[in-house]
Amino acid sequence: MSRNKLLFVLLGASLLSGCAADYLHNYDTMTLASGDSQKANQLLQTVDPYNPASNNTKIEGNGARSVGVVQKYKLPPGGPTPATNMTVNVGPSSAATGAN
Repeated sequence: MSRNKLLFVLLGASLLSGCAADYLHNYDTMTLASGDSQKANQLLQTVDPYNPASNNTKIEGNGARSVGVVQKYKLPPGGPTPATNMTVNVGPSSAATGAN
């Protein structure tokens, strides 16, 4: 076999192997990242996918009751709370360290 023929065969084999490497990246399996494509396509083709009630800008409510609730959160009932006498120990106690 001459050198030119060998070079031609190697060049052809390398070109064909490049196509095969790209083909091997395609799998016939499901992945965890795959979603519900049928539902997604349905939503894309829906004319108006929003809830019809979302166009209602007249929201019913009781303004006086809402103001009362907000004021309750701002000012707790019974006025200001008195300060409590509390002792906080910060450090190991003799019982926690195992010393008798």
